[in-house]
Amino acid sequence: MSMKSHAAIAPSLLARIGAPVRRRAAFLLLMASLGLGVLREAALGDAWRRPVRAEFRRVLREAAGGGFSTIAVTAALIGLGLVSQAIYWLGEAGQEGIVGTVLVTVLVRELAPVLVGFVLLGRSGMVAIVELGAMQAGGQLRALQGMGLDPFRLLVLPRVAAFAVTGFTLGIIFVLIALLTGFVAGSLLGVVQLSLFGFLDAVLRAMGARDFLLFPGKLVMIGALVGLTSTISGLSARRGDSTATLLPRGFLRGVLAVLLCSALLSLAV
Repeated sequence: MSMKSHAAIAPSLLARIGAPVRRRAAFLLLMASLGLGVLREAALGDAWRRPVRAEFRRVLREAAGGGFSTIAVTAALIGLGLVSQAIYWLGEAGQEGIVGTVLVTVLVRELAPVLVGFVLLGRSGMVAIVELGAMQAGGQLRALQGMGLDPFRLLVLPRVAAFAVTGFTLGIIFVLIALLTGFVAGSLLGVVQLSLFGFLDAVLRAMGARDFLLFPGKLVMIGALVGLTSTISGLSARRGDSTATLLPRGFLRGVLAVLLCSALLSLAV
């Protein structure tokens, strides 16, 4: 094989190897740039004009209201399967004093933010992907730009902000319902020796300053990342894309974002 043939094969091979890397790096860079843009625009008063506020309220109402029932059922199951069992077995082992520490470590720090992120992604993130993908395919984004409207402020900013607020709200609700359900189940089993307020106080005492930063920080960041991955997946829809291709792509991105965010924050804080 001649030198010219080798010279022709090398760029082609490098292009095949580098193409997937470039695509994934482009998505990460796009997420970072849009995230910084959301932080900057959210701090500007003139960004929150009436259409943006209306879209924020609509998305917040649908995400928080629609996800409440799913969060409540999931939290009740976690309360029955995790909290009550932790109370029971730690009581059997004579370790009632570390119940709060175990629940904070497992439920508050790790499990609640991830499950809330998955519920938010499946319940509201998929809806955002379909909505924005249809707008992109139907040319409505170009129509908005033609009318002098900024699609970023009108579509991305309110969704990411609403998802961040929803993540925090649903996370608090999730933990409260899980703890209350577990306490009631433990009381019915006769293994709880504390009152309700004593039980909640034990959990709060087990939370340090790190937990009061980590828990809400995870909820807000996971909610924002779900919003970012969903909006990017919808707005980056290409010609020929359908819900059968958009939804799996957006769901995979959202799941990876939730898991990576939770793991990195746990290691960093």
